[in-house]
Amino acid sequence: MDIQRIEPGKRMSQAVTFGDMVYLAGQVASDTVGTGVTIQTQQILSEIDRLLAAAGSDKERILSATVYLADIATFAEMNAAWDAWVSPENPPARATVEAKLAAPEYLVEIVVVAARSR
Repeated sequence: MDIQRIEPGKRMSQAVTFGDMVYLAGQVASDTVGTGVTIQTQQILSEIDRLLAAAGSDKERILSATVYLADIATFAEMNAAWDAWVSPENPPARATVEAKLAAPEYLVEIVVVAARSR
């Protein structure tokens, strides 16, 4: 089985496929200026859609997701964006935790593992 690296950089790839699996790097918002948790989550979910498509998958094939929040008090705001996006017939296993993220402007980071489409 071949390993495919999508958008590789010096430090990491944005996604990696191996066999029927897709592993995404932690995704953060691309535009954090003046944005809150809901907007940042929407940006991240859009990027997840893009990367999964590049890897031959989609959100309905996500197996697990880990959501990191800089402040757990924003859980409901993140969930508002998540609930509008997630496939209700195919919700993944998910964990949400509070964590100090890489930079103070990042309020949310999401990591997903998905199966490739056949």
